[in-house]
Amino acid sequence: MSLSHLYREAEGGGADGDGDEDEMESFEITDWDLQNEFNPNRQRHRHTKEAAIYGVWAERGSDDERPSFGGKRSRDYSAPVNFISAGLKKSAAEEEEEEEEDSEEEEKPVKQEELPKEFGPRKLKTGGNFKPSQKGFSGGTKSFVDFGSWERHTKGIGQKLLQKMGYVPGKGLGKNAQGIINPIEAKQRKGKGAVGAYGSERSAQSLQDFPVVDSEEEAEEEFQKEFSQWRKDPSGGKKKPRYAYKTVEELKAKGRLSRKLAAPPKELSQVKVIDMTGREQKVYYSYSQIGHKHSVPEDGPPAGPRRPPPPAAPGRAPGFALPELEHNLQLLIELTEQEIIQNDRQLQHERDTVLALGHELEEAGEALAREEALMANLGRVLELVEECERRMRPGCPRPLTLPDCAEVFETLRDRFREEYHMADRVDLAVAIVYPLVRDYFKGWDPLKDCAYGTEMMAKWKRLLENDQLLSHGGQDLAADAFHRLMWETWTPLVRSVVAQWQPRNCEAMVDFLDSWVHIIPVWIFENILDQLIFPKLQKEVENWNPLTDTVPIHSWVHPWLPLMRARLEPLYAPIRAKLASALQKWHPSDTSAKLILQPWREVFTPGSWEAFVIKNIVPKLGMCLNELLINPHQQHMDAFYWVMDWEGMISPSSLVGLLEKHFFPKWLQVLCSWLSNGPNYEEITKWYLGWKSMFSDQVLAHPAIKDKFNEALDIMNRAVSSNVGAYMQPGARENIAYLTHTERRKDFQYEAMQERREAENMAQRGIGAAAAGGSVPMNFKDLIQTKAEEHNIVFMPVIGKRHEGKQLYTFGRIVIYIDRGVVFVQGEKTWVPTSLQSLIDMAK
Repeated sequence: MSLSHLYREAEGGGADGDGDEDEMESFEITDWDLQNEFNPNRQRHRHTKEAAIYGVWAERGSDDERPSFGGKRSRDYSAPVNFISAGLKKSAAEEEEEEEEDSEEEEKPVKQEELPKEFGPRKLKTGGNFKPSQKGFSGGTKSFVDFGSWERHTKGIGQKLLQKMGYVPGKGLGKNAQGIINPIEAKQRKGKGAVGAYGSERSAQSLQDFPVVDSEEEAEEEFQKEFSQWRKDPSGGKKKPRYAYKTVEELKAKGRLSRKLAAPPKELSQVKVIDMTGREQKVYYSYSQIGHKHSVPEDGPPAGPRRPPPPAAPGRAPGFALPELEHNLQLLIELTEQEIIQNDRQLQHERDTVLALGHELEEAGEALAREEALMANLGRVLELVEECERRMRPGCPRPLTLPDCAEVFETLRDRFREEYHMADRVDLAVAIVYPLVRDYFKGWDPLKDCAYGTEMMAKWKRLLENDQLLSHGGQDLAADAFHRLMWETWTPLVRSVVAQWQPRNCEAMVDFLDSWVHIIPVWIFENILDQLIFPKLQKEVENWNPLTDTVPIHSWVHPWLPLMRARLEPLYAPIRAKLASALQKWHPSDTSAKLILQPWREVFTPGSWEAFVIKNIVPKLGMCLNELLINPHQQHMDAFYWVMDWEGMISPSSLVGLLEKHFFPKWLQVLCSWLSNGPNYEEITKWYLGWKSMFSDQVLAHPAIKDKFNEALDIMNRAVSSNVGAYMQPGARENIAYLTHTERRKDFQYEAMQERREAENMAQRGIGAAAAGGSVPMNFKDLIQTKAEEHNIVFMPVIGKRHEGKQLYTFGRIVIYIDRGVVFVQGEKTWVPTSLQSLIDMAK
């Protein structure tokens, strides 16, 4: 039963008191119910900014409430602000009587008949110390746990909002469910201080539930502690401040840490400053005086006994101000402090200077020791050099030799390395070593004893050569003693020898330069080759005549190839011209031409050699083949041998062109005429195989040569097939068919082997897989599969079909099978072997 129904029964004596039987109570939630839930007194509120932000949880003051049904209330803004709004204050006796009456009423059970007739809304006080019990309250019979249970018949918006904020039914509000009995406790302040001036503003309930020291209280205690020394004594006198004194050591430490405590500039120290921050106006004569005002000391009172203040003179006030004296004293203190800091800094500077001078003194002592050691070493070096000079004078009993001088220089390099590298080795070598080297090589013939002096000069190279100059690729004679030594003493001897040297006697000169190539500087070696050797060779080539000279030119030119290499290129053109003029009247029967030209095949560039052969050799060989007579009964093979002897000298394409043009037309013509006159097929077979054996495998592998021999087989097969009615040698047809099958099978096996070898080479070079787009072919079938993939040809086995036990495959439009590395294609009557390229052409 709702409260409205209960109220109606209390007034009218029940639901049917007015005699209306059809009247019923509606339990629907209306807008009035929602408004009454949040505003029981139907008070109007102004829509403030705080209400727009916090909604129903916004705080509202008593001034913002206006009655819903009353007239507009006027406010008295002239009334004083009253911070106590707790109603009439009762005495302690009255409060105790009310508490006793309330306790007695709670013990008495309340019946339903004792409810008052005018049952209005009553406010319920809840708090953290209010413990739920099974007893009734406020004259009711329901317990505290059932508080607000009537909302179960409604949407219960109030209960839901409280539960969302952490409220648990049956417990009090708050984080720890402590609740609060008195939300506001009014407390009258004794004095006129501001909020917090007389202690904490927290209530007794708050202190009980949250016994935590407030940070504001700590700050207040700290403030009172600091402020107490300036506060007046309770007796009425002014409390004296406590001063913090600084010692000289503290002042020095502060000056060392802060380098900015030096005396201010003159223009800033004389500025007049007016301080109006206190009660009285104060005048300072520099900015630095503001920072030296007495402040509250951070530390406690200084340790030690304190002198009691002297008693005041009779008739004078106990406290008096002397600003001039204070100013003078403060100025004296500041000057003293600055003087102490400056003196301390000056002392520290002097100590640092003494330390730095000590380090410089040590370094100077070390440098002096080094200089003394260097002077001693230079003295010993000078003694060695002077000893060498004395031994070089005429009439010396123990003259200086080149090996002895080398030992002296080795001593200088090993024992006095620094002085040796600092000294001018060029001047020293010119004065001492050069005369000894000239005497050492006097009467030396390089062509007879090419290795003489190599070990000695190699030793001098290690002693005199400037490694730093070599690393930059320079050839400065003024900076490198060894280069200058070789250029001025050794090169003139070689120049005189080369001037008398004959180029056709090349072995001695080549051996000499080859022995010295790792000792003499590179630029000197190149100078000898370009300026001395090459002009002699060029002049000798111009005088060479291939028709009259019995010594081949390659015998005295080719030995220079390892040393001169590309420097001989200008000699090749005149050599080719002289050889071409000598070959104008040459015949292939003369084999001396091949002996002269064969050494130049690898020397000339491929293009120049091919052009030379096509112009001077190939026409002669073609003429020789034209003179060849092909007679099966009496064959002379000399002309054929002369031509085939040049197989390695001319290119395969040139040789195949010669055979196609001058040999195979006559050969096939002879075969046709022989087959037309009732031949003996056994002799024809032997004749065919004999001619084929005259060609090498490289020539037979060429497609053009292979086609010519296949054409001969086709001619023989047609001749056997055309003579059906005429007389035929027994077994001729079978022999020709067997010959055709065997020869083609050999050709295809050779081709498959070459292709397999090529695939293996590609796999070894690491490009087989990339070229094939997959794995490296391991057998002939894989090779065919790879070729089919390259040309987009379908290659797959024919299921269920075999020929003589061999699996049949479809390769594009044709059917094939593979037998021992040979591909057979199905023909009109029989299976015919074919090449891989022909197979690809037929499949497309």
